[in-house]
Amino acid sequence: MATTFVTRRTTAAAALGLAGALALAGCANPTDGGTTEVAATSGGKTRINISPDQHRVTTGKVDSIAAEVPEKIRKRGTLEIVDSSGSAAPLTFHATDNRTVIGVEPDIAYLVADVLGLKPHLNTVSWENIFVGLDSGKYDVGLSNITVTEERKEKYDFATYREDNLAFEAKKGSGLKITGPEDVAGRTVAVGSGTNQEKLLVEWSKENEKAGRKPVDIKYYQNDSDTYLALQSGRIDLYLGPNPTAAYHAATTGKTEVVGTYSGAGARLQGLIAATTKKDNGLAKPLADALDHVIANGTYAKVLKRWGLSGEAVRKSEINPPGLPKNGS
Repeated sequence: MATTFVTRRTTAAAALGLAGALALAGCANPTDGGTTEVAATSGGKTRINISPDQHRVTTGKVDSIAAEVPEKIRKRGTLEIVDSSGSAAPLTFHATDNRTVIGVEPDIAYLVADVLGLKPHLNTVSWENIFVGLDSGKYDVGLSNITVTEERKEKYDFATYREDNLAFEAKKGSGLKITGPEDVAGRTVAVGSGTNQEKLLVEWSKENEKAGRKPVDIKYYQNDSDTYLALQSGRIDLYLGPNPTAAYHAATTGKTEVVGTYSGAGARLQGLIAATTKKDNGLAKPLADALDHVIANGTYAKVLKRWGLSGEAVRKSEINPPGLPKNGS
């Protein structure tokens, strides 16, 4: 997949027609349990290493940026990183040993820690405990596909590093096509609790009711495997989640398909994923500077390419940019 650096704000019409950031066709390599191959619509292919031996992309410490890190963290010498324990390839998931945490999010976290001259310490917890840990100061930064929202900006600072696109995933051959709220009216749709996907789906359901259509029957499951079982059995019609995970799952299993995409920040704004820290803890600027450095030196592009996510690249890291509005509009 060709690497492109694009930050864009979309119109309502464009948001509903977003090309998938990860338009894939893939399968596991039958001769090597440590890789899986995905192919982009451009015709190129990316073989993804899913073994515990990751050979991560690395970069050097930048003294001037490292000096910006709060003294307490510099003296400690580690960067306490938190991400979700839920398996969500290619974002964060377990390698073939079922122990090693791998994916694009850990890779970017490790790269940022390199620039800051800190040893990365990855903590995997449940989604809600990411924010509990950030609030208490137990963790320094969350890198777990966290979308910038106006509500979250009241408590957290953000340094962006990827575009955020969502996807509706259905059982293969469903015949469904999701282009707007009316297409999910009366449908049973699974979504993660406390996510911006949930916020958007609730807003669509309200829009349907106001228009005299049936609301969305929203379902919640503890993990992705339960969600996909429900999808295959017909207990739900759709699953709304991050586009990279939906596309990866569809490509590697052949059992589902992406039937609609949407910006993670709503109809009028391109959603952005960001490194997330407790507000005013002094880390946002060094994180953004570290991200800008790896964008400039090309290591960021290498990380995205190795996970098939070049299409979600940003040109620069933004501190606290506009995010998903509180009213979802």
